[in-house]
Amino acid sequence: MSETRSSRDPATLARSLARSRTRAALATNLGGAPYASLVLLAVDLDASPLLLLSELAQHSRNITFDPRVSLLLDATEGHLDPLTGPRLTLLGRALPTGDPRCLARFISHHPASAGYAGFRDFHVYRVEVERGHLVAGFGRIDWIDVADLIFAHDAGALAAAEPAILQHMNEDHRDAIAHYARGLLGRGCTDWRMTGIDPEGIDLRCDGETARLDFSPPIATPILTPAAARAALVQLADAAR
Repeated sequence: MSETRSSRDPATLARSLARSRTRAALATNLGGAPYASLVLLAVDLDASPLLLLSELAQHSRNITFDPRVSLLLDATEGHLDPLTGPRLTLLGRALPTGDPRCLARFISHHPASAGYAGFRDFHVYRVEVERGHLVAGFGRIDWIDVADLIFAHDAGALAAAEPAILQHMNEDHRDAIAHYARGLLGRGCTDWRMTGIDPEGIDLRCDGETARLDFSPPIATPILTPAAARAALVQLADAAR
């Protein structure tokens, strides 16, 4: 169902890569020296990275001093030579947000984080991306401006409806979700759940395994409303059978 990565423009490919990642290497400024750490990652509907960080962690203290960060998103798994695989570096500013929707989206993608997300020292940070550097494979290297990289369409209606869509699919249509994973992605596991929907695709999880399914023709994108989301999910179910 999804297009091959090689057929997509750099910005679309970069967003797809970002949406498929669950962790990243975070680089912050430690007294003028780069400091790298491993963090869990979710992305918002516009593909802006979301991080849940403890203020006690060194990277959070660094961000308080200097919010400029970079994130390395590695999608080179399965490549015998990792340097031939895709990866994306995002540059921007990590700013704390009190938006409960962002926290809920992060927890949906990382269920274990529900056990500590309510601690007083944990805060959600939204990375305001300024540009990205995509290495899509050997000789395929692009700098991408933020205007192209961040999804510009208004997805507010879909964002507001996302929790209800996920609840409905996970409670009433688990069989369809399993068909998505097996029929369209060729993935095993037997207890898939939908963890997110955005204008360009859906996110799935089964135990610790995750999967990304991008919308592609004949589904008309972007998906911006609950009605369009319902139609897209029905089309996916039909294609999976």
